[in-house]
Order: sequence, then C-alpha cells, then structure tokens
Amino acid sequence: MLPNAQEAILRDLTPRVLAAVVRRFGDFAAAEDAVQDALIAAARQWPRDGLPDNPRAWLTQVAYRRMTDVVRTDVARRQRERAFALDAAFAPAAEPEPEPEEDDTLGLLFMCCHDALTPASAIALTLRALGGLTTAEIAHAFLVPERTMAQRISRAKQTIRDHGIPLVPATSLERAERLRSVLHVLYLMFNEGYSSSGGAGLRRDDLAHEAIRLTRLVLGLEPDDPEVGGLLALMLLTDARRLARTMEDGEFISLARQDRSLWDRRQIAEGVALLSAVLPRGTVGPYQVQAAIAAVHDEAARSEDTDWTQILALYELLMGMSDNPMVMLSHAVAATMVHGAARGLALLAVLDRDPRLCDHYRLHAVRAHLLHMDGDLTSAIAHYRLAAQGATNLPERNYLMIRAARLSEGDAGL
Repeated sequence: MLPNAQEAILRDLTPRVLAAVVRRFGDFAAAEDAVQDALIAAARQWPRDGLPDNPRAWLTQVAYRRMTDVVRTDVARRQRERAFALDAAFAPAAEPEPEPEEDDTLGLLFMCCHDALTPASAIALTLRALGGLTTAEIAHAFLVPERTMAQRISRAKQTIRDHGIPLVPATSLERAERLRSVLHVLYLMFNEGYSSSGGAGLRRDDLAHEAIRLTRLVLGLEPDDPEVGGLLALMLLTDARRLARTMEDGEFISLARQDRSLWDRRQIAEGVALLSAVLPRGTVGPYQVQAAIAAVHDEAARSEDTDWTQILALYELLMGMSDNPMVMLSHAVAATMVHGAARGLALLAVLDRDPRLCDHYRLHAVRAHLLHMDGDLTSAIAHYRLAAQGATNLPERNYLMIRAARLSEGDAGL
C-alpha cells in the first residue's frame, strides 16, 4: 500500500502524465490505459524502492514504454501505420524523448471538450481524465445510472479516436466554443472534491484544489469572461469553509454549527473581491449568482445573522437560469428560512415528481430537516434513516444516522 504522501503525489501527477502521453502518441484511450499501468507499477515499486527523484518523469517513462509496446503489437498485427512515426514505435523503450517541462493539463481539458463531443460526453470524459473520478462518481454527479455513464465515456473516447482530435493549444475561437463545457467540468470536479460522492472521507482536497488551479489558468486565458471569474470566486468562497466542515474524527458538521473562526478569511476576501470585479461587467450568469450566495453565507459573522431573504432572492434568480434539481432543493431550504417549513415542504413535493431527484438521499435529508423544523419528529426520523441508507459518503451517512438516533432519544434540538 502506498504511503499517503506518495498516493497524493500520484493523484496530483496523473492528469499531467496523461496529457504528456496523449500529446506524444495521440491515442487517448490507449494513453489512459498506459498511464493506469504506470500507476500500478508505482504502487508496487515506490513503497519498496522509495520515491523517485522525479516522480513525473518516472511515470511518464513507464507510460511511454507501455505505449511503445502497444504500438509495436498493433503494427505487427494489423500492418498499418499509427498516427505517429514508425521509428518512434520501434525505438528502444527505455529511452523515451525528454519529458516536456510545460503543463499540458489545460490543453487536455480543452481537447476533452472538443465540439465533436456532446457536452455531456465531454464533461464526463474530462472528469475521468483530469479529475481521476470513477465512473460511479461521475454517474452520481450527473444523476444517471453507472452503466449509462460508462457507455457515454466509451463513446467519447471512440469519437476522439475516430476524429483524430490532437492535443494542441486551442485557438481563441475554439476556446470560446468549448468554454461553457470547460467551466461545467471544473465546477463538477470542484464539487466532487468538496463533497465526495463516496468513500470514507467527506472531502478530496487534492481534487478541489486542482479544480481551483485549472480555473485560475482558464481565467488567465479568458480574463474578460465574467463567468470564469464567477466560478473561481464560487470555488474560493466555498472552499474557505473546508476546515470547519468536519471534527477531528471526520464527523460532518453542518453549516449552521460550524466554527466560523476556522474559515479562511483571506480566501473569502479574494473571492468577494473577484466577484465584485466581475458582476458589473455585463450579463450575470449562474456561477456569479452561486458565488453571490456563497458570499452572503461567508460574510455572516454567525449563522443566525445570515441574510436568508437575500439568499432566497438569489436562488429565485438562479432557478430562472437553470433547471438543476439541486438548485431547487437549496431554494426550498432558503424558502423555509424565510417563510417557514410548510413553504419548504410544499416545494419539496414538486421535486418528488422529478426522476433525477425523487429518490436521492439529499431530498430525503432536506425533507427530514424541514419535518424536524415543522415538529413532525416521527416523519423526520424516518426520512433521516432513508437518507442515511442512500448516502454513499461515510461522514454524511454517519451524520444522518446520528440525527435520527438523537431524535429517537428525545433530543429535538436543531
């Protein structure tokens, strides 16, 4: 088993190594397999031999060797040229060309969002390639079955192969055409890092921070697009709370109960300043609105000081821009805080008819909370238990089970 430090290095380097292999060999699907082989080799050798002096070069070299073997076999079997020169295919495996110093992850990001792919396929493929998410995690983010997502990713890889899409810097026109998909994938990548869809930990900080890093790079390319700045502001304002979201033992802490002294005030200031700079530039988009909601939360000194009326108005604006059921769910919470639990529960009844969310654990969890606020403790307990059964993240599951247990024991405190 890899030590935690080595495992973190692998997670950080994987998209960069994949980008380098794709850029050299041009075959996305085969490159992904080669990088996976390199990761397996690292997991076996690094704990025994120690961390290489240049882990990225080590991984890239192993992946190059694997790709060379694949090409040699394919050429011998099919007797046809690949997309790269035959002399490279038959070169000695132990001496790959020097690894480029540049970071190709941004190029890989825009390649995965090529207009030959459907937006949904592009986003799924990018989450797989750059985020390192499993098919199950991506399916969870899209609210679709895992099998459907696996087929979507497979078709995306085939499209890249069939169209011969290279990893080259995108032109300004190509960036404009792909930018919405790029922003959406970074948004989903950050969300998965901030609240992991599965596993023993609530967060995957490496994934959230990689999403922030890539968004900063995109902002450098597109400094005048207010939604890029809005997305980065949203990430910063949300990520600023990460240290307050769990106890030392990993137990989840709700927003209302967090110790706000642990919030990163420097990061909040950066996010607010960025949001203030982009809002006056023109049309306001959904990332800017979500960042504004995050800013209202972050600027409240105490939970009870939160301006829920302003948050409700922002959610109503956001609902006019998006039909995302998670937005509707958050809107129901905001409506509850302004108008009472009965209003929120009525809004949840509408979501019961939405197939994307009707049996989702978050719907059960919110309903449990609103029923608790409304005084229906028996129903609240039942829905907390339903939510716990559906939760795939262990800290959230434990939190929901604890809520149900405390209500069962007569502790009705919110």
